[in-house]
Amino acid sequence: VQLQASGGGLVQPGGSLRLSCAASGRTFSTYPMGWFRQAPGKEREFVAFHRPRGSSTSYGNSVKGRFIISRDTAKNTVYLQMNSLKPEDTAIYYCAAAARPGAITSALWDITTYDYWGQGTLVTVSS
Repeated sequence: VQLQASGGGLVQPGGSLRLSCAASGRTFSTYPMGWFRQAPGKEREFVAFHRPRGSSTSYGNSVKGRFIISRDTAKNTVYLQMNSLKPEDTAIYYCAAAARPGAITSALWDITTYDYWGQGTLVTVSS
C-alpha cells in the first residue's frame, strides 16, 4: 500500500483546508484509515480515524467539532476537511492505513496500530 497526502498550505486563522490521501491497492476499502499530525518539537498526535464498516469515525479532542474525516472508496481516497483553523493546528499532517488482521477493532487512535504511512503534508495557520 502506498499513500500520497496532499492539500497542505498556508491558511489564515479561521480558514478552511481539505487534505487528501490517495491510496494504492485493491484492498483500500477494507482498511481503517487515520490522520495524525506532528508539530515542531512535539510527538505525533492523533487527529481522526475512519472505520470502513459502518463508516464510524473518531476525533482527537483538539479537533473535535472542527475537522471531518471522510472516504471515497471509488477514488481510493480519504479526506480531512479542516474548518475554523487555529495557529495551534500548524503541523505536518500524515495519513495512515491499518492493514493488519483485526485492525478494525484495534485502538485506532494509537500510531502503533498503523502499518503504512504517507509522506506528510505541511499545514501552516498564520496571519
